[in-house]
Amino acid sequence: MDYWTILIYLMLLAFGWLSVCGASYDYSAHTDLFSLSTRSGMQIVWIGTSLVLALFIMLLDDRYFDMFAYVLFGLMLLLLFGTIFNPHTIKGSRSWLVLGPVRLQPAEFAKFATALALAKFMSARDYDIRRWRDFLKTLTFILAPMFFIVMQRETGSALVYMAFFLMLYREGMTGSVLFTAVAAVFYFVVGIRFSEPVLFDTPTHIGRFVVLLAIQVFSSVMIGVYAQRWRLAFIVLGVCLGVTLVSLLFSLYVIPFDIYWIQLATCVLLVGWLLWQSFNRQIRSYLWVAFFAVGSLVFFHGADYALNHMLQEHQRTRINVLLGLEEDLKGAGYNVHQSEIAIGSGGLEGKGFLNGTQTKLKYVPEQDTDFIFCTVGEEEGFVGAAGVLVLFLALILRLIHLAERQPTRFGRIYGYCVLSIFLFHVFINVGMVLGLTPVIGIPLPFFSYGGSSLWGFTFLLFIFLRIDAGRNLPR
Repeated sequence: MDYWTILIYLMLLAFGWLSVCGASYDYSAHTDLFSLSTRSGMQIVWIGTSLVLALFIMLLDDRYFDMFAYVLFGLMLLLLFGTIFNPHTIKGSRSWLVLGPVRLQPAEFAKFATALALAKFMSARDYDIRRWRDFLKTLTFILAPMFFIVMQRETGSALVYMAFFLMLYREGMTGSVLFTAVAAVFYFVVGIRFSEPVLFDTPTHIGRFVVLLAIQVFSSVMIGVYAQRWRLAFIVLGVCLGVTLVSLLFSLYVIPFDIYWIQLATCVLLVGWLLWQSFNRQIRSYLWVAFFAVGSLVFFHGADYALNHMLQEHQRTRINVLLGLEEDLKGAGYNVHQSEIAIGSGGLEGKGFLNGTQTKLKYVPEQDTDFIFCTVGEEEGFVGAAGVLVLFLALILRLIHLAERQPTRFGRIYGYCVLSIFLFHVFINVGMVLGLTPVIGIPLPFFSYGGSSLWGFTFLLFIFLRIDAGRNLPR
């Protein structure tokens, strides 16, 4: 067994329990921290059962996980589908199964089942992620649970499954997919954030100007990267920048007009030229660059419509608050604002265990679940918060080391699935508490109160540790 990872796991459980104590303790009630009537007491129950589950997993034969991967995935899909029709609605979500006093969230357990199914499918001898047929089948394993979870009105938990794309990149997925995703985020943020301000004294909006210029630059560079025609790429880039510069000078000093239409026409001509080059020279790379440019234009112009007409009001408000378009300190921005106050008030060394004023007065909603990191920052200060992040960093680095030493593709792929999920959870959860990422309501591993998330993360981690423990056994 890898005792270093187990030690990090136990340390995270201990610090997580202390954080739950700090976030949930009520001085006016004078209750015992270990009482089962309190959240800190119930968290001990979840921790204890998690340790039992971890021991049980380590006693299993590691070949079972490969053998029953598809069975577990199928059962989890059925459970996710059944939960859609669950009559119990908790905070607007139907993602919970209520079994007497116990509430379980199947989406937390579907993560390890999806990871096992992906590892099973992608470790087949004839699998090649660069073949579109195999790649699309792989996407089905990821999108199927996401679809059912979205139908449960639990968008945040569904987005976690996007973390599997980090594993796909490690296993040979072309970098263009990752670049396209980054470009889409850039188009959305810049286009929406600067949709109103104008460029200098022209009628051109900064958001549209920058995005269309970026599409031209990205497409030009892709000609050099994928078609290996760097000279031609620089010529195309020079023409695009030259047309934009002349249009800007004309709009500034001659007749003011919206440069957007010239840029849009340039993009259309660029796409037409790429298609002509593709069919004339029989070079497929030009066709892919043309698809990228067209997709970029469609995505950019559809993003504004999706934001204003497809998203729900509270989702739209959260995005506007994150982008700085709205402040709304009493509404959608209240949670983040209060968590920032709590973290900032902790200073360097914090206020001490159970001495956090913001958390004790319950100013931060969901402070013992989704926003529990603000309790760490308030009570333990910068030193404690940095220490927690260092622990998570140690876990991620250890998981990378374990994944790379696996003798089988199944073990390596599953290991990268595990570390991708942990990395996504930590990055998004800490980011939303600090106001750096959208508030999507996902727990901080081993810290947030609740049995489902703690059991789910324990399953994820210890299945991998069991696979790693059997890496040198003769087969």
